Amino acid sequence: MLSVRNLESYYGRAHILTDLSLEVGKGEVVVLLGRNGAGKSTTLKSIMGLVRPARGEVTFAGRRIDRLETYEIAELGLGYVPEDRRIFTELTVMENLEVGRQAARAGAPTWTPERLFKLFPNLAEMTDRPGGRTSGGEQQMLTIARTLMGNPSCILLDEPSEGLAPIIVDQMAAAIRELKTEGLAVLLSEQNLHFATEVSDRAYIIEKGHIRFSGTMAELAVNEGVRTQYLAV
Repeated sequence: MLSVRNLESYYGRAHILTDLSLEVGKGEVVVLLGRNGAGKSTTLKSIMGLVRPARGEVTFAGRRIDRLETYEIAELGLGYVPEDRRIFTELTVMENLEVGRQAARAGAPTWTPERLFKLFPNLAEMTDRPGGRTSGGEQQMLTIARTLMGNPSCILLDEPSEGLAPIIVDQMAAAIRELKTEGLAVLLSEQNLHFATEVSDRAYIIEKGHIRFSGTMAELAVNEGVRTQYLAV
């Protein structure tokens, strides 16, 4: 579904990603783990076209996308949930959802507000509330729901559990597992290893823009050396 090959990305003269490769299959949840500043967010932004890769290739659903504009990538069915959420604070919850609406697409689940309210019951109780008057957890749910209104076949989630109360983190994990059952490919960046273990099939660990580990969550669980070297605070 999503393939990244030998990606190189820069911010100005700062070399952020080096020869980075990863893959996400249909119906698979893959996590990109690493400390702050390791390059997780830059990886997602490079895939989405928000940072233009200097070298390498990104393929989505069989089509090369690394030279497309971000809106063109979104129109192909690749969804993106940024770390800073970026909801429309003056619009209501329902209006935020409508902003994300795209036509149904072959091979991807079709989402309606009604389906999304089952996925995120909290939002069903505040359809007329301005987005800016919702909690951080509710804003995270709203951002994911708005992205799903575009009926993506793959979704990129940047730090979905960051700063959320434990009960909301549990709800977020349940939602991601539901997306998997719907057949979505999910790539998330995370620092929370427990959360990642709850939802993910495979992991990549990134450190200083390099992939240092690739394997299943079970393989990572028994590799204490890797966890200590690249994930321990």
